[in-house]
Amino acid sequence: MDGLFASGRAADLVLAVLLLEAAFLTWRHARSGAGPPPRVFAPMIGAGILLVLALRCALTGAPWPWIALLLSAGGVVHLLDLRQRWKR
Repeated sequence: MDGLFASGRAADLVLAVLLLEAAFLTWRHARSGAGPPPRVFAPMIGAGILLVLALRCALTGAPWPWIALLLSAGGVVHLLDLRQRWKR
């Protein structure tokens, strides 16, 4: 189990699930119109992906500027998501 986290594979699994979720939601909306359109959920998924990428960098010993950049980008995307939701 230590190797799963030390290698970053745990973060890779979470990334795969996030990408599958986005693909499924996009497919479902395109097929039936059910659920939110991609423009609504993309910022939420994007912020999650950036946070998991930052986690992966931290687990694998990447230099701190990469971690800071990914966390900052995730925060910006999260704020965009909140702004979008607040308008409703």
